[in-house]
Amino acid sequence: MSKKYNILIMGASYGSLLASKFLLAGHSVKLVCLPAEVELINAEGILIRMPIRGRAELVEIDSRKAPGILSACSPGEANPAEYDLVVLAMQEPQYRNPAVRDLLDRVANAKIPCMSIMNMPPLPYLARISGVDVASVRSSYADPTVWDKIDPALMTLCSPDPQAFRPPQDKLNVLQVRLPTNFKAARFESDAHTAMLKQLEEDIMAIRFDAGDGTLIELPVKLKVSESVFVPLAKWSMLVAGNYRCIQEHAIRSAKDAVHTNIDESREIYNWVIDLCKSLGATDKELVPFEKYADAAQLLESPSSAARALFAGAPNIERLDLLVKTLATQKNMKSKFVDEIVGLVDARLNANRHAQA
Repeated sequence: MSKKYNILIMGASYGSLLASKFLLAGHSVKLVCLPAEVELINAEGILIRMPIRGRAELVEIDSRKAPGILSACSPGEANPAEYDLVVLAMQEPQYRNPAVRDLLDRVANAKIPCMSIMNMPPLPYLARISGVDVASVRSSYADPTVWDKIDPALMTLCSPDPQAFRPPQDKLNVLQVRLPTNFKAARFESDAHTAMLKQLEEDIMAIRFDAGDGTLIELPVKLKVSESVFVPLAKWSMLVAGNYRCIQEHAIRSAKDAVHTNIDESREIYNWVIDLCKSLGATDKELVPFEKYADAAQLLESPSSAARALFAGAPNIERLDLLVKTLATQKNMKSKFVDEIVGLVDARLNANRHAQA
């Protein structure tokens, strides 16, 4: 019988999707979140809705019916030493929050392995890639110092390919999956920590779910563990060609429109980011071809979370666009389209910060 792990997930929105998989596999999960979320999740658990190929209705996963144990707490209440794995599921600027930063410091001091499912790769993960000058990209982060205490050997990255959202008409403990693809994680430096990831991968693969009619079905959204540190970077071209191009000067648009309104431009941007990843050491087999992404983007009929946050007045968002541009500069690569994206985001952030001043 495989070991059952205790997993701490920092962030209860997107983090609840991965939490549901761990719970169905029989592991214990603690979600770190806001007070209103803590109270609701401890009382009612989490509810995940996802599409299943061949089924007209969404399947609902109720954590209260899962074999694993779920609970929630505030950042100050979490004791990292009690956990085998910490999952970083908040957006990168949120780690500047004093209580969250303090928890991250305690995670670092306890030397607990961390797996990020952020779009923005934590700085300690970039330190594992020999082709990256980490010092030169610190300015791409809301506060790079929050990452300084974490040992790169204890950090891995998981490409957050599945797309999900909180339906506005539902409670905060409900998450709906729009695109049920897989989480793709790089191995840890340690064989023992990597073995834990691979056990979680196998446990999730073995889940068979009763959809309500007595039929046991296989659920989408798996955890896939790779020996390569470059596999999670496959998301970068998708984010730049899709998510950040939802942002226009005066409005936002869906990711589908961002990709398909000018498919040739989208392809050029996407492949330029692919070339950047290759310059860092990635190979074609570790990345995703544009055609596959363009097909998936047909399902993305809402603007990206970054675009929505920016036009809702956020003073900070994840700046993967700026990170990519900065890394490209190191490699003497330039894209007028990426420069335009960065300029649009910079202008909107400056306006938002001025409005709050």
